[in-house]
Amino acid sequence: MATNTTAKGQTLPDAARLLKTQYGCGPVQFGGTSDALYERHLLFDSGIDPAAATLRDRFEALAKSVRDILSQRWLLTEKTYDQRNPKRLYYLSMEFLIGRSLENNVTNLLLSPLAKQVLDDKKLSLVEILEQEPDAGLGNGGLGRLAACFIESAATMQLPAMGYGLRYEYGIFRQSIQNGWQQELPDNWLRSHDPWEVARPNEKVEVTLGCSFELSRGSLRPVPGRPSALIGIPFDRPVVGYGGSTINTLRLWAAAAPDYFNFDGFSHGDFVEAFTQTLSAETLTRVLYPDDSSFMGQGLRLMQEYFLVACSLADAVRRFKRSNSDWSLFAEKVAIQMNDTHPALSVPELMRILVDQEHLGWEEAWQITQNTLAYTNHTLLPEALEKWPLAWLQDMLPRQLEIIYEINRRFLDDVRRRFPGNEGLIQRVSLIEDGVGKKVRMANLAVVGSHSTNGVAEIHSDLLRKTTLRDLAEIFPERFNNKTNGVTPRRWLLLSSPGLSNLITDAIGDGWITDLGQLSELRAFTEDKCFRDDFLRAKRTAKRQFCDWFRGSTGQSLDPDTIFDCQVKRIHEYKRQLLNALRIVVLYNRLRQNIGLDMPPRTFLFSGKAAPAYRLAKLIIKFINNLAVTIDNDPAVRGRLKVVFLPEYCVSVAEHLIPASDVSNQISTAGYEASGTSNMKFMMNGALTIGTRDGATIEMAAEAGEENFFLFGLTAEQVMADRSWYSPQWHYENEPETRDALDLIASDHFSRHEPGVFTPLRDVLLTQGDHYLHLADLKSYLEADERLRTLYTEPDGWARKAILNVAGSGKFSSDRTIADYANEIWKLRRCPIPEKAY
Repeated sequence: MATNTTAKGQTLPDAARLLKTQYGCGPVQFGGTSDALYERHLLFDSGIDPAAATLRDRFEALAKSVRDILSQRWLLTEKTYDQRNPKRLYYLSMEFLIGRSLENNVTNLLLSPLAKQVLDDKKLSLVEILEQEPDAGLGNGGLGRLAACFIESAATMQLPAMGYGLRYEYGIFRQSIQNGWQQELPDNWLRSHDPWEVARPNEKVEVTLGCSFELSRGSLRPVPGRPSALIGIPFDRPVVGYGGSTINTLRLWAAAAPDYFNFDGFSHGDFVEAFTQTLSAETLTRVLYPDDSSFMGQGLRLMQEYFLVACSLADAVRRFKRSNSDWSLFAEKVAIQMNDTHPALSVPELMRILVDQEHLGWEEAWQITQNTLAYTNHTLLPEALEKWPLAWLQDMLPRQLEIIYEINRRFLDDVRRRFPGNEGLIQRVSLIEDGVGKKVRMANLAVVGSHSTNGVAEIHSDLLRKTTLRDLAEIFPERFNNKTNGVTPRRWLLLSSPGLSNLITDAIGDGWITDLGQLSELRAFTEDKCFRDDFLRAKRTAKRQFCDWFRGSTGQSLDPDTIFDCQVKRIHEYKRQLLNALRIVVLYNRLRQNIGLDMPPRTFLFSGKAAPAYRLAKLIIKFINNLAVTIDNDPAVRGRLKVVFLPEYCVSVAEHLIPASDVSNQISTAGYEASGTSNMKFMMNGALTIGTRDGATIEMAAEAGEENFFLFGLTAEQVMADRSWYSPQWHYENEPETRDALDLIASDHFSRHEPGVFTPLRDVLLTQGDHYLHLADLKSYLEADERLRTLYTEPDGWARKAILNVAGSGKFSSDRTIADYANEIWKLRRCPIPEKAY
C-alpha cells in the first residue's frame, strides 16, 4: 500500500483531490482527525478506546473506510447502467479466487498515498495490517483465479459486467503438513466479519426444488416427490477497476431456508428435526467443493450448481425487466458466460423461465437461450467433463430434466437429418449417456445450448475440436473459438512486484498498467548494461523480501543467492510434480557420487493442494517433504540443494513467491494442460520457464522467442502417437540415471522409518504404465535443466532472457482476453461512468 504501488507520480495531493471529486467525500478525511473515516470506524464500530484496538480492529476500520470512499462510486456505476440500459455481462462461476482485497482496492482506487499516511501517522506496520485479512475462501485453483482476474479487467475496461458465485462459509480446506502428509483443516474464512460484503436481503431469490430433505441417522437425505424451496440471499462485493472510475459487483449467493420453523416438533422435544429445513438449506453453501468421493457429496455439488444458476438467472432476468419489456431484445441486452460446465444447468433453467414463467413459445425461447449463453471449456480430460446421474435430476429438478429431454429430442432429430444413418454419432453427441445408470452430459448440454464454445489456449482449443469435443465441433464448427487466458497486471505485477514495476515505469512510463502490450518497449533495454543490472537488483530484492516473509511465517531460513526454482500448482499426476521430484533425485545422486561437481546452489520450492480423496497426489506431497528432510540431513549436499514445500498455497502466498522466483516449472504432460495462468504470472515477473509444449506456454514461448525458454519433452502429437507402444520399463533399463533414481526411492532411502511407503509411486511409473509419461520426458528435462544451470552462471545472459520474457508477456494480460471476449462473443461495449460521484 506504499506509494510505489501506484502509477508513477501519484502523490498525496492527487489522492486527496480524488477523495473529494471522484469519490464524493467532500470535507470528510480518510484519517488523521477524530471525525475522519478511519477514526470513526475504529471508535464506533468496535466500541473501544482506539488506543486499545487490536490489529484486526485496525484492519476492519481501514477496510471499512475504503469501502465508504468507494460506495458512492459503486452506487453510481449501477445507477448509470440502469439509466443507459447497455448490454450487460453476467459471468457465472463456481469459483472466484480473489485473495485479499484491501491492498488491491486501495491501489486500484489510486489512494495508496492516503493509506500510507494513515499507517505512518499511527505508526502501524503495513505487513501486520494486511496479514489480518484472510484470503477469501471462494476458490481453489486456476479456474477461480481466472474469474477474479476477468471481473477486475472488465471493471478496469469500463465494461458493464457482474460476477455471480456462491458465498461459501468455508473454503476448500486449510492445508497443514504433519510428518510430511497433507492434513485438511476447516478454512473458516468468515469467522470474523468481512468488511467488504454488503448483504441485500431485499433482493433475495426463491429457488424451488423437486424434493425436500429429512434427517436420517445424522445425515440429511432427499425425499423425492415432496417439493421444497430455498432462499438465495445475495451478498455484494465491490470490484474496483484501476483508476476507480468503474466499480462493478461480484454477487455471491448464500442459501437460507424460508421463514419456516416446526414449532410443534420443537415443543414436543424434537429440537433437531424442528430445524431440518434450516440445516439442509445452510449446508448448501457451507463448503467449497464438498468431498465428491461420496454419494452425498456429489449430490450436494449438483445442488450447489443449480442453486448458483437459479439465483443468478432470476436476478439477471429481474434486471432486464427493470428497463425492458420486449423479450426479443433479451440477447441484445444480456450476455451470460458459463465458466466451465458447472453452470451448464443455465440452459434448461433459462428455457424454464422463458417458457413457463414468461410464456414464450419453444422456438423463440430456444433462440434467445442460445444467443444469450456462451460456454468456456477448461479441460481436455474426458473424466473431468461433468456427468450427473439422470435419477438425481429426476428427483431434484424434474421440470429441468423434462426440458433437457426435449432439447435432446429436437437436437438429435436435426443431427439425424444432417448425418443420416450415423447412429454412432447420435450416441456420442446425445445429451443423455446411455448404459447402466443413465447420465446427463453437461459439456454436451453447454455446447448445444449456447452460441459459443471457447478453449483457453490455442493448443487447447485445437485439441477440443479434434479430440475431446470433436463430434460437436463438426456439427457446430462456427461456435468453436479460442480465447487465450490472461492475468491482471495490477495485482500480479504492479502490486506484487513494486521494485520491478518501478524499474519498468522509469524506463517506459506507466501506460503498461492498463495496456500491457507496452512492455514490448523493454526489448530495447536488453543491451543496456545499467538496466540489466537494475533488473537483477530488483529480482534480488524480491528474493530477499520473500526470505524475510518466509522466516517470519515459518521460522526457517532460505538463501536468496541460490536459484529459486518453483512449481506451484494443484497437485495432480498430469501436472507432474513427481517428474520434478525425480529430477531432484537425479541431481542429488550426481552430487552424492561427485562431491566436487560444479553445480550452482538451488532451492526447489513446491506448493499446492491435493484433493482430499486423491491418495496418490497426497503421496506425492509426502515424497516431496521426505525428499526435503533427507537432503537437509545429508552433509554431502547441504547448502547446495534444498527442497521446500510451502503449505496452504493461496493468492497471498503466490504474491510473495512469484516475484522472487528465478525459474518457473510448467511441465505437464503435453496435451493435458488447458492453459495455465501461473505460467503467465512467472513470466511477467521475470522468471525463466522450463517446460513442455503445452497450454499457453507454447504461446508464451512464441511471444518471447523459444530461444528464451527451456523447452523439452514430447509434443501433444507425440504423446498421442506413442501411447500405444510406450514402455516405461525401456527407460528404466536403458537410462542409468533414471534407474538409479527409481532404485534409490525403492531402497527406502527417503523413507527409512516408513519402509515401503513410496512403493505406489514406483508402481505407477513402472508396473502400471506411467500414463502421464514421466519417464519418457525425464532425460529431456534434465538436458533442459543443464542448459538452464549453465546460463544462470552468466548473469548478463540470464538478465537478457528474463527481460525479453517480461517484454513478451503483454499478450497475457486479462485485459486483452476480456477485450477478445467482449468483441467476439459478448458484443459488449464500454459504458463509462460520469466523473463525479454525486
